[in-house]
Amino acid sequence: MVKVQKRPVKYKQKRARQLGYNSIQRSKVKNHFRLEFSFIRTLPNYRMVRVTFFSFFPPSLSLTMAKNPLLCSIVLLAVLAGATSDDGAELDYSKLSGIIIPGFASTQLRAWSILDCPYSPLDFNPLDLVWLDTTKLLSAVNCWLKCMVLDPYNQTDHPDCKSRPDSGLSGITELDPGYITGPLSSVWKEWIKWCIEFGIEANAIIAVPYDWRLSPSKLEERDLYFHKLKITFETAYKLRGGPSLVFAHSLGNHVFRYFLEWLKLEIAPKHYIQWLDQHIHAYFAVGAPLLGAMETIEATLTGFTFGLPISEGTARMMFNSFGSSLWMMPFSKYCRTDNKYWKHFSGGRQVGPPTYHCDEQEFKTNLSGWPTKIINIEIPSTRAFDAYPSFSEIPEANLSSMECGLPTQLSFSAREISDGTFFKAIEDYDPDSKRLLYLLEKSYLGDPVLNPLTPWDRPPIKNVFCIYGTDSKTKVGYYYAPSGKPYPDNWIITDVVYEFEGSLISRSGNLVEGNPGAISGDETVPYLSLSWCKNWLGPKVNITKAPQSEHDGSDVQIKLNVEHHHEEDIVPNMTRSPRVKYITYYEDSESLPGKRTAVWELDKANHRNIVRSPVLMRELWLEMWHDIHPDAKSKFVKKAKRGPLRDEDCYWDYGKARCAWPEYCEYRYVFGDVHLGQSCRLRYTTAELLSHYL
Repeated sequence: MVKVQKRPVKYKQKRARQLGYNSIQRSKVKNHFRLEFSFIRTLPNYRMVRVTFFSFFPPSLSLTMAKNPLLCSIVLLAVLAGATSDDGAELDYSKLSGIIIPGFASTQLRAWSILDCPYSPLDFNPLDLVWLDTTKLLSAVNCWLKCMVLDPYNQTDHPDCKSRPDSGLSGITELDPGYITGPLSSVWKEWIKWCIEFGIEANAIIAVPYDWRLSPSKLEERDLYFHKLKITFETAYKLRGGPSLVFAHSLGNHVFRYFLEWLKLEIAPKHYIQWLDQHIHAYFAVGAPLLGAMETIEATLTGFTFGLPISEGTARMMFNSFGSSLWMMPFSKYCRTDNKYWKHFSGGRQVGPPTYHCDEQEFKTNLSGWPTKIINIEIPSTRAFDAYPSFSEIPEANLSSMECGLPTQLSFSAREISDGTFFKAIEDYDPDSKRLLYLLEKSYLGDPVLNPLTPWDRPPIKNVFCIYGTDSKTKVGYYYAPSGKPYPDNWIITDVVYEFEGSLISRSGNLVEGNPGAISGDETVPYLSLSWCKNWLGPKVNITKAPQSEHDGSDVQIKLNVEHHHEEDIVPNMTRSPRVKYITYYEDSESLPGKRTAVWELDKANHRNIVRSPVLMRELWLEMWHDIHPDAKSKFVKKAKRGPLRDEDCYWDYGKARCAWPEYCEYRYVFGDVHLGQSCRLRYTTAELLSHYL
């Protein structure tokens, strides 16, 4: 017989504290006891945080736990598991991963062939850089083109050379590494440096490069890209134990959209949302051309060189050989395509012909919701091969005879471009039109997963952040005419229409009719296309306008619970200083249960450089840190002020002869500093500074 020795009350309380719980007290709930449990939690790079949980138990269980500390500990673990599970109120920082999906031409391509280049000392060998190696581009442009172009009909490689996308972070940081070319071709390098500065682990950042020359269906057919992307999410979850954050830029957003639709056909419908909730915590859409981009038109008809030392005609032939050349074509916001395939219900068989239908609004203005007609083109009087002869077919003296006839000017809206009407109209005058029309019908309008040239609905992801630049002079329309030269230089741009400061202006100074928006785009993508994600916001929206630079909150303007109607833009009537660049936040006040949506507009942020913007990286970091912190009280990170977060943000104020932001920064010389600003450093740790934004 074992004799049980009774312990004094003080000993029991001391022992309880040693085991991790502070006290068991009678609660206000009748016949129940309150169990108070506190523990110290340490997050990487942050201070220790004390978290307290309270739970109520019936008297029988409470007394049993008081006598049995081991049982109490087991119950506490169950309480903790329930407190941090499904609703996502608390995420473990160390478990998150970041998945980067780069944009068009933002991934290195490497040779997968041996190609001898005549009249050049440089050849192409396996794993040599193709995109982008400016040295070989300058010395052996014909060889380089063989490694870049694809067959326009079946998207296969050139017989003499083929290229494949590089893998890993190195494939997206700098396209052409080098002392001079590296900084000029930097894409995600600065973003990754920020992650390293804030202590993100190496295996937490995952790049998923792709061959940006291919159409969406060909990405899966040739490279199994979407299968691999699904495995990447699942591997990240198993490796780190938590969901991922998706960062997509430009065309990468279209790739991610196609992946979400493709995933519907791979996973049982009842498990689709469950898979997304488990593997994706947030989606950051950066510079997303949600309704297409204008420069795709320019690249298709006259060529877009990206600043490379090649002719526009060469750039046009190369671009039009890509299956992705139509992926960012402008399209109407009023037209949609019905689902064509229901794999889970019909075994993959087609259920009726695909239907492309438009709302009545499409035909009222015939602008497809855009500010003006996209293309205005003069059709020459000659037809067929007379319109684009080769140099071998006619003498140079007779080239001017093509311009003798009276041309006809035609105008085309975004709908008429995306449904093929435009390419059919110029089919007799341009050799690329037939190839592009074939590609459009096969790889886009007839895609079994998704017609990418239709408006987006909000992705079914818990947290969606749409981020883009505004208030830059952006192209919204073109005027074309026959040049009198042979293909591929048979078209010239005679005029360009821009949106800027709430009006439409032309390069020639001519009056432009249309429906301009209140805000302009990011130099590459028009505002209408970028801001389509405002339709994803809830019926009531909180709007905050704040300076992009560090500020004390004196110039912050807030409007709460602004009414929002579907397919209507929200333009806040807020004052602004002409010398200050602002960032405007649109955040759900009311939204779907378990969902959050936010839109950030950054003044003067360039489309191609936005991923290198320190302002964007600061806001991304604050929002991610806010989401995972257990003490966060607000739905989104606070906007009341923005102070320096890194030593690099501190600088010397020559007017006051001290470090700027003295409440954050101090002068602290370190051997090797060469100027005063370099010696301005943070007074406090980053963890202490971040605590102000909860």
